Amino acid sequence: MTNTAVAGKDTRSVTAAAPSQTRRRRRRSIAPYLFSAPAMVLYTVFTVIPVVYALGSSFYAQRRTGGGALGTRSTVFVWFDNYVSVFHDSQLIAGLRHLALYGLIAVPLTLGLALLFALLLDAPGVKLRSFGRTAIFIPYAVPGVVAALMWGFMYLAGTSPFSYVTRSLGWGDIPFLGPNGIYGSLANISVWGGTGFNMLVIYTALRSIPHELIEAARLDGANEIQIALRVKVPLVGPALLLTAIFALLGTLQLYGEPLMLKPLTNTISNTWVPLMSIYQDAFALDDLHDAAAASIVLAVGTALVSVAVLAVVRVSTRRGMR
Repeated sequence: MTNTAVAGKDTRSVTAAAPSQTRRRRRRSIAPYLFSAPAMVLYTVFTVIPVVYALGSSFYAQRRTGGGALGTRSTVFVWFDNYVSVFHDSQLIAGLRHLALYGLIAVPLTLGLALLFALLLDAPGVKLRSFGRTAIFIPYAVPGVVAALMWGFMYLAGTSPFSYVTRSLGWGDIPFLGPNGIYGSLANISVWGGTGFNMLVIYTALRSIPHELIEAARLDGANEIQIALRVKVPLVGPALLLTAIFALLGTLQLYGEPLMLKPLTNTISNTWVPLMSIYQDAFALDDLHDAAAASIVLAVGTALVSVAVLAVVRVSTRRGMR
């Protein structure tokens, strides 16, 4: 009799616990969606909807129809005509050429200096490590517009301390803002501002390398330079890939620096880089549909470049592992 009562009590307990477990499981399954909902809403509102709107707008154009002196402007569906005109836009093609020359200077210098500074800060026996890390990172905290204005005064012949020194030596002004010097001048602003961030990413990856590997290399007789080149650099490959993609994306989005330097020189036109050309089409020439098509082409090109970099790195990594 006693056993029957206990068995009945256990059955009631199990029956009562079952709904409770079901509720906990439901809460656990819903929790990820609740936590990610704000981010998904923001991503949808500020990324997905603008992209879809731009894509739809790129298939339309303004046409003047009807009689009269001015006619009537109407929006018509033109299929891929805007994309055809984008690929035949000489100003946009020239902007891509400027962007390529700028990227050839800025990207290798930014990544090379970031890797060098990270390796130096990670070397044993380095003093004032925290100060050095902060000092290199500080330029990244300066807004790009402020950095461009500051370097603009450094480049302008009348206010440049560098040109003052060369003039004193009888060598004349340094053509920072001339046709040949403008690429290096713009790349310098990017390198100055971006090295610190990329250095921190690589330095964090360096600090995660197991200490036993470094000690084993030292016991095998490797010096610090050999350890840096043959142990540390290969192991921070993913961090280097990440910084390379950041640098490429930053290059393709170049806009603020040439816009700030434009009033100081005639070398930079209103359509000097693709984003300036798109802005000119959209808000100066009131051709939003053509600007939308150019924006889509630039976004797809950016994605393709990122995918190409990832593919090249993966193939190189697999070959290195064989």
